[in-house]
Amino acid sequence: MSTSAQPSAETDSSSSSVARSGGTVTDRLVELNTRYAKAFTDPGMDARPVLHVAVVACMDARLDLHAALGLELGDCHTIRNAGGVVTDDVIRSLTISQRALGTRSIVLIHHTNCGLESLTEDFRQELEREVGQRPVWSVEAYTDADQDVRQSMQRVRTSPFLLHTDDIRGFVFDVTTGSLREILPTT
Repeated sequence: MSTSAQPSAETDSSSSSVARSGGTVTDRLVELNTRYAKAFTDPGMDARPVLHVAVVACMDARLDLHAALGLELGDCHTIRNAGGVVTDDVIRSLTISQRALGTRSIVLIHHTNCGLESLTEDFRQELEREVGQRPVWSVEAYTDADQDVRQSMQRVRTSPFLLHTDDIRGFVFDVTTGSLREILPTT
């Protein structure tokens, strides 16, 4: 199954049939899932990651985290959002990951050329003008990925809800080379 920008021959024919029938991208995904489910066999795993690691990363479609980190199904918990920033909801997910599902390590990954670098908190004001209600969430925009990774590491390290804060590492993924660059925390 491929949902990439460069569709395979299999998805080309699938896309064509969905497009001819007036279908949407979601229709295409559901159709591809039907094919997937026919060949699916239960891998017999539980929800506990084999490597006891949770990865927090940006939702950017250019980041294939499993491929970039050499991960297989069941190896880790993956938590993604705009920017890969550590928000209250990320802390919630990490807390459940650690306390209920046995993870001990946390990897934080931001990336170069992130869309958050072109936004500001003015985005919330623009939304308020447009819809008549200001979002309760922060945009968490940033201009320095390295510094934001450091801030995210600090948020994780200081959370009272997390049991394991001794193995937290942060990185910036280069979207043009595929390489990770480690960011050292502030001391």
